[in-house]
Amino acid sequence: MDLLRTLALIRVVMYHLFGWAWLTVLFPSMGVMFALAGSLMARSLKRPALGVIRGRIRRLLPPLWIFSAVMLAMMFAAGWNISEDPDNGGTWGMIELFNYIVPIGAPPFPWSIGDKSGLLEQTWAVQSAGVLWYLRAYLWFVLASPLLLWAFRRAPWPTLLAPLGLTAVVGTGIVNIPGETGNAVSDFAVYGGCWVLGFAHYEGMLQKIPRYVAVSCSTLLMAFGLWWASGHLGPDGWDLNDIPLAQATWSFGFVVILLQYSPSWQELPGRLKRWDKLVTLSNSRAMTIYLWHNLLIMATVPIIDQLYDLPFMNDGMVSLLDTTYALWMFVLVWPLIGLAIVCVGWIEDLAAKRSPRLWPTGSKKPPSSGTRSGPGSGAPSHSHSRPRSRARAR
Repeated sequence: MDLLRTLALIRVVMYHLFGWAWLTVLFPSMGVMFALAGSLMARSLKRPALGVIRGRIRRLLPPLWIFSAVMLAMMFAAGWNISEDPDNGGTWGMIELFNYIVPIGAPPFPWSIGDKSGLLEQTWAVQSAGVLWYLRAYLWFVLASPLLLWAFRRAPWPTLLAPLGLTAVVGTGIVNIPGETGNAVSDFAVYGGCWVLGFAHYEGMLQKIPRYVAVSCSTLLMAFGLWWASGHLGPDGWDLNDIPLAQATWSFGFVVILLQYSPSWQELPGRLKRWDKLVTLSNSRAMTIYLWHNLLIMATVPIIDQLYDLPFMNDGMVSLLDTTYALWMFVLVWPLIGLAIVCVGWIEDLAAKRSPRLWPTGSKKPPSSGTRSGPGSGAPSHSHSRPRSRARAR
């Protein structure tokens, strides 16, 4: 499970940097992360539900608070006045700032801020704060888990399949719920099946189903998802994030097959063992990596731009840098993520009531937590051609 979460995080970073739509098909990372979190939540609910929910929220909020403090400071310093924002202005906009403290809804942010000659592109606030949708969805799943688990144990199949049915209603336009309320309901429906699949995994339900039956049915469901997507392609083509029903069915089937074939390793075997410290680090700092990666992706741009001013940069080298720009962003973002882990990652330890550690890669893994599992786009405004980064992309 730790390895799967690490792969999901790497895929999220790659998707937000390169914007490759096919990554949503190759590895539906958010569905995988919600399924892992659901399994861990089911295990935790052997204890009193109120204490489990309180513990999950405690682990979620402090990392959010430091991120929110930095984001709000940057937005206000850049000249954002929420009282005059046409999209978020007035009393309601001020009330929505509470979502930066407790993510029960969507936090407000300016869709364009700064100027074209600034260090960051004008959509940096959208792309950085847009990842907070995941925390909202996760919080509502946590709050709903005692009821969902109760329903699952009494009626497993209806509870497991109900989110797909709900997605067919709210994710296809049959019922249209406007605004962020609609987005929240859609997120809950799209990934609810994966969350409950986590329950099924922990409860042993999936193991009771013959593998050929589970794989055959999942393959048919995934085929339906691709068929539906083919007739409802969004602005980015096969990006399943823009096609709720395709995302729900593809992720559901993918997770079933993944959980059917995933081995139960107590430690990484063979050649994979060399990655043990990286897997331990990424799981210990999953929330930090997720929250900060998009802002850090954009921070690579002004750093790499300094290369254009070097005296030996001729036309050929400038052309080469333009061609490989996204690759350099990918290379540079990981040291920046490492810096973020050192600077603010220890807050995750305090939230979990552990002694703070700067670089937790020890052989003894910290206890897994569901809060660790686990996201508008705009073209860069700088003078050179760059890949697009996505805020709400999963």
